[in-house]
Amino acid sequence: MTRRTTTSVIAALAAVPLFIALAGCASGSTDAGSNSSSTEDETVTIGVVGKSDEQWPAFVEAAADEGITVELVDFGSYEQPNPALAAGELDLNQFQHIVYLAQYNDASGEDLTPIGSTAIYPLGLYSQKFEDVADIPEGETVAVPDDASNQARALLVLQSAGLIELKSGGTIFSDLADVDEAKSKVKVTALEAALIPNALPDVAAAIINNDFVTQAGLSFEDAIAQDDPADPNALPYVNIFAARAEDKDNETYLKLVEIFQTDPEVQAGLLASSGDTAVALKTPAADLQASLKKVLEDTAAQG
Repeated sequence: MTRRTTTSVIAALAAVPLFIALAGCASGSTDAGSNSSSTEDETVTIGVVGKSDEQWPAFVEAAADEGITVELVDFGSYEQPNPALAAGELDLNQFQHIVYLAQYNDASGEDLTPIGSTAIYPLGLYSQKFEDVADIPEGETVAVPDDASNQARALLVLQSAGLIELKSGGTIFSDLADVDEAKSKVKVTALEAALIPNALPDVAAAIINNDFVTQAGLSFEDAIAQDDPADPNALPYVNIFAARAEDKDNETYLKLVEIFQTDPEVQAGLLASSGDTAVALKTPAADLQASLKKVLEDTAAQG
């Protein structure tokens, strides 16, 4: 997903700009579940949202150099690529993070699985009064978005920054009631995400959704704290390549993940298309799959 987050779990999960509707259908894909060690002269269809993003032309070219023809299928909404993958119309998709995939699997009964990471697009904490998190005095107020998905992630950012402590330790379902006020340095208030930039002068700091950062006259470099990709609580927000479960060991697909993660032109395009906010990651597939399992378990526990 790209640098943007919105007030829905779907947008927070996909995090890429929307473009045109479905541009084509899969053709000439590799056999499902194939573990062939050869990647020569194979065609793999990948569903994306935002085919024009700068990393994709570079990726297609780099894959061709390895004997793999990549056909990108562009979707106009986040709801489309997972059903298409589950139905066998795609070989892979790349547009979402683990939280979004878990919610899809839970609702649909499918077993799509992550096979490789791409990047995390950090959610930032901004202030007009303080240049460092450590400068925020005890008892000050920090604002977070009031929608469930962004609020949980925002609270995890504040906890990672040492400003609050969450009673549960932090989950994708954390809300203001989970803040342990006695053990927290600051107070937290929730506001509508679109209104937070205007409220920034009235609070010590605020988590501002990426969509509203530049609109507020800020730059992403102004963030005084953001998701720590090394924090286990950030792992569910890592963007991924997803495959059907029976294809998780497909060597061609894993080769494509490797190409995406290591090709300099692809990585440069990823950074450029995200406005220099993407933090590229090479998270092991086993860790991604374990995170998906935990998110599913947490979702089930919520009823």
